[in-house]
Formats: sequence, structure tokens, C-alpha cells
Amino acid sequence: MSRHVLLTNYDEVSSTLINKLQQYHYPYFLLVPTLGEALRLHDSGVKVVLGDLDNPEVYRNLQVERAAMVATTASDPVNTHVAFTVRELTADVPIIATADDPASVDILELAGCSFVLEIPEMLGQSLARRTHGSDARAQVVGRYGDLLIAETTIAGTPMVGKTLLDIGLRRELGITVVGVWDRGKFKTARPETTVAANSVLVLAAGQGALDRYNEQYRDHGASDVPTVIIGGGRVGRATARALTERGLTYRIVEQDPELARESDACVEGSAAELSVLKEAGIERAPAVIITTHDDDMNVYLTIYCRRLRPDIQIISRVAIERNISTLHRAGADFVMSYASLGANATMNFLEHGQTLMVAEGLDVFKIKVPPSLVGKAIAESGIRRKTECTIIAIEEAGTMRINPDPTQPLPTNAEIILIGSAEGESRFLSTFVSD
Repeated sequence: MSRHVLLTNYDEVSSTLINKLQQYHYPYFLLVPTLGEALRLHDSGVKVVLGDLDNPEVYRNLQVERAAMVATTASDPVNTHVAFTVRELTADVPIIATADDPASVDILELAGCSFVLEIPEMLGQSLARRTHGSDARAQVVGRYGDLLIAETTIAGTPMVGKTLLDIGLRRELGITVVGVWDRGKFKTARPETTVAANSVLVLAAGQGALDRYNEQYRDHGASDVPTVIIGGGRVGRATARALTERGLTYRIVEQDPELARESDACVEGSAAELSVLKEAGIERAPAVIITTHDDDMNVYLTIYCRRLRPDIQIISRVAIERNISTLHRAGADFVMSYASLGANATMNFLEHGQTLMVAEGLDVFKIKVPPSLVGKAIAESGIRRKTECTIIAIEEAGTMRINPDPTQPLPTNAEIILIGSAEGESRFLSTFVSD
């Protein structure tokens, strides 16, 4: 065995990661300490190995020194023990671990972890980036070198009601609109696409082009009304810090008195009570961010907030991936998955920055130009028609061409950067990339 990934805990993050590993043809093995759990997971189709997590001999038998990565998503003490055990056997294999407590980060690194994921902090940052509460300026949600991926709301701008062809962002500013969010649904941008007041545009451009866009639209849609954050736990507090960094104000709704006392901008009480939400400013807030770790509660609050304010932007976290579509149906504009965020960050570490999660179900990914596409022009390749993915840049010999000419042939020994849904990414790999 070689270039395999070893996992030490089966949870939502590792389950999602396994799907990603299979998609990119990485062999993996899940180390399970009890026979009953191993049999149950094996019957579910998971590749398991029975063995104790703290036994060096088990890792030797798993050829850990030849592995591509060890990923451990258990409790902080267990993750520390795993990292310490593996690092005694090999100094080179990357070890990635999750941390529930910020105080554990240093300990995990001392134990030998190459990278520690604080997923609640990452999730809070991602939820805050989705919030469009200040003005119509584009918010950068990810980058690939000089290529920036940004999102912008168009409410209050002259773009409302026009087609993308009429708006002409590529023609006027050198910006490509790669897609449009409409109440949680991402649609690939086409010239005839008409944008509504609640539409959010996904843009791909260089820094100069985005600066020109922001200068042109900065005075549209401005608001100084606080965003409402429901939930004052780790994710809610991380979201609040991220909003502050953007210059946005907020009000947190939290029913736990102890947590409520940690913020001066907190309204104590249940978000299910109308009086509490009114005190937090729900009637005028540009957005509400729902951060509880209970998916049932998040669906309930999403429906409630949508009924109260049909025009408000609703952003929610989700724990279990199957509930993503339910939250969208309930009225959420954006849903961010704890599991997907952790799995994508882990996969990104493994692939050295090849994948960027823009939002739940929408990724930017980099791949070498497949032999089946070498010499073909983007316009004649059928990539968008067959996969709903869009090429937004080409990187060749250290130079990146953003928004490449669709009539130019794709070169050999280059990498293309695409944006598309998770399903679109899978279709691209199965259609154009051989095993």
C-alpha cells in the first residue's frame, strides 16, 4: 500500500471526506477499535481495519510511513494520542486533526499534527462572508493566486431586472459572472439570465477588476442595521467576530444566560419568541444567520424567519448533509455544512490547494488539462453543456489567464480552474478524466 489515507473516527466530517477520497481515487482505511462497530461500518460499505488507535503495531501494519495522510476527527485527547503515536513512527507523513477547544490547538501541534482544523471558527467566517448587509460591494469568498471568487448582492442596484448580457460586466469591467444564487439554488450564468432583487452573483476576476466593480457599486444598497445572529455558541461568536472585521454590526440571540453574558450585543431569550426577535431587530435586519447545531431547530427557525420577513437574507449552518435541501426548501438563501467544510479543508490539504469550497454544493477546483481536452477550444469542448462546470482560468508556466478566451485551444502541460456544483465536478471527472 502507498498514497493511502488513514482515518481514525467515523463521523459526519470523515463520512463526507470518504466520498471525496473515492471521487479523486485515493484509497482509504478507517481504523475502528471495536468489532461490533467495524462489522456495522463494513456492512455499510466502509473500508475498515480493526485495531486499537493507540497501538503502534497497528499503524505499522497499515504502512503508515507510506500513507498520503492521517486524518483524525475524534475528541481532542484521542486526536492528540493518535498524532503522538503516528509521529513516533514517521516524521514525514502529514497528520491533520480537528480541534473542539481552541486551547487544544497548541497541544495537537506539539503532538505532531501538521495542520489543525478549528471547524467552528472556519464555519463562522464562512457564514459571515455570505452576509450582504453593508452595501453592494463584492465580497471575496476565495482565491486561487491572482484569481478571486466573489459574491455580490444586487438589491438596490441598476442591475435588477436586466439580463447578464445587458449588464455587461465582462465587457465593461473584465468580470465574468459564473453563476447566480437564487434562494439557495445555483444556476450557471448564461447571457439570457435575468437577475432579480434577491439574486446573488458569483463573480470571477482579478483584484483590479473587482476594485473597479466596488467603486462603481459601493453606494448602492447600503445599510447600517445590525444583522441578527441566532445562537451564541462557538460558531455564533466566530460569526460575530467575522462581521466585526467587515465593519458590520450584529445582535446575538441566545437563551443560555451564561453565554448571553459574554457579549454586550446579545439579547437573552428564545429565538422562537417573537418578542425576542423583535428586540434583536428582526423587523429591519438585512440578514439573519442561524448557527445552532440542531438541524431540526435550524429548519424551524428558517421557516419562522421567512414567514416574518419574506425579503430577509437567511443563512444557516447544517450538521447532516441530507438536511441541506430541507433548509433550502424552508427558505434559506445559503446553507453551510460543518461536515463539508471540514472534509473540503482536509481534501484541500491533501491536494495542496486544488479545491476551494465557495458555498455548500459549489466548489472551485483545479486540474491538469485532461488529454481528451488538449487542443480543443473551451467553446467547442462541451464542458458547460455536459457538466454545468465553467472554466474560469488557465494556469500555464506560472502565469494565470483569468476569464480565458473561449475560442483559444486548451494547451498541454497546463492546469484549468473550474467552478461548478459537487455533482458537476463528479460529471467532469467521469466525462473527461480517465481513472
